[in-house]
Amino acid sequence: MSVVEKKILFTYDDLLNWEDDKFRHELIEGEHFMTPSPNLYHQKISIKLARYVSIYAEEKDLGEVFTAPTDVVLSDVEVLVPDLLFVSNKKRHILKENYIHGAPDLIVEILSPSSVHYDKVVKFKRYAYYGVLEYWLVDPEKHVVEVYDLEQQKLIKVFSTDAVMNTRTFPDIHLPLEKIF
Repeated sequence: MSVVEKKILFTYDDLLNWEDDKFRHELIEGEHFMTPSPNLYHQKISIKLARYVSIYAEEKDLGEVFTAPTDVVLSDVEVLVPDLLFVSNKKRHILKENYIHGAPDLIVEILSPSSVHYDKVVKFKRYAYYGVLEYWLVDPEKHVVEVYDLEQQKLIKVFSTDAVMNTRTFPDIHLPLEKIF
């Protein structure tokens, strides 16, 4: 007789009751994932991106930008913490007091050596499944930003440091990537 291994699944309530240990805790299909804090270069990129995108969204009155750690609760067993996210005015109803409850318009993940597969495959699929419209993968080593349309689950464009970035979510942002990297 074989023993069937039973997975322990966690919920957002479980996550809220864990002790704060300065790690990033996420749930995918109820499975717990934990990552350490990112390095300083990652954080510098995050701050610069957040500043540009936030100023643009505010000047155009488009919606709100949030940075990590902000819980994005896609379901009771799907909780992710992206590096940066944007919620349009049209989707303001998903903004709760302490978290985002639903799919933001835009998610930005900054790759770390330990997170490449997780961000490019696992999170990509979960964000697409729950209805995130646009996904940016920022590669600090290659100095590029990959922009994906998650409705179609396809790569739209790769922007390098000599490019001025604009996307479907922010068509006239003119984000100078040489100032980000």
